Amino acid sequence: MNLNDTFKEYEVELKEVEKELTKIFKSEALLIPTIGAYIINSGGKRLRPLFLLLSSDLAGYRGHKRVVLAAVIEALHTASLLHDDVVDEAELRRGKTAANKVWGNQVVVLLGDYLYAKALYVSVAQESLQIMEALSKATSLMAEGEILQLMKTGDPSITFDEYIKIITGKTAGLISAACRIAGLLAELPAEKVQALTDFGHYIGIAFQMLDDILDYVANESELGKKLGKDLMEGKITLPLIELLRKANEKEDVIKIIKSEDFSEQSLVGILNYLETYKCIDSSMEIAKNYIERAKQSLEIFPDSQYRQRLLSIADYILLRNK
Repeated sequence: MNLNDTFKEYEVELKEVEKELTKIFKSEALLIPTIGAYIINSGGKRLRPLFLLLSSDLAGYRGHKRVVLAAVIEALHTASLLHDDVVDEAELRRGKTAANKVWGNQVVVLLGDYLYAKALYVSVAQESLQIMEALSKATSLMAEGEILQLMKTGDPSITFDEYIKIITGKTAGLISAACRIAGLLAELPAEKVQALTDFGHYIGIAFQMLDDILDYVANESELGKKLGKDLMEGKITLPLIELLRKANEKEDVIKIIKSEDFSEQSLVGILNYLETYKCIDSSMEIAKNYIERAKQSLEIFPDSQYRQRLLSIADYILLRNK
């Protein structure tokens, strides 16, 4: 089952999600909807809303609240990206000039704050304490993940468990919340709500792992950012953690990581080490393990087209190139 077919299947409803997202950007401060339109028109797969919609179908809930909450999930994701781009001093986002480079850091940070607040305000209207708890937890995890990442910038002593904690906060927490909310909307039994929560958690971890792997192997034009950007910013992600675990030249790797004068030659050196020690291959194996855990989480649900579509997204994550 092809992912593009799944997106096409949900195309109409995802357009409704974008309309709700536009409402979240609505404000008398005209700069907010202006930047909102720029961001929405920049594209993005809307993968997180798709997770919520698909999980809702699997759970048997088809009411309009799923569209509203899918927009809330995307708004929270967008807010985190805006803050990320300021922290990382990003030049590009999805192949376009990053909003912070167009409107400045101050405006973009405030817009991110506005989105967090407005998204949670909209979710209150859904009158579900459990849904609010899921969204609030995901939001706090995102901030915590970013802070943990900053604390570990340029630190070659980072452990695998610390890395998992960072990417759980940055990525997995919100995807997990999207899937969990679907179960809550459908009022499923606790074990099925937990199964959807676990699916989103493991998928989110694998998704971020692939993102980190692509930073070293992807085509720059397809990726929409410069190759090796994470390394340049001092982010120690899975491929480097694997390299530090395997390499005989560990001290040389650490010297490159800690160097304040990073160059293309430094990147080439790291890429050569990654190839020598097959760190991309071993990183992919770790990501595959999380994909398998995600798939196993859905075994509690009877087979259906919706379960098959969720499983196909899991497979897509390992095949994506951007």
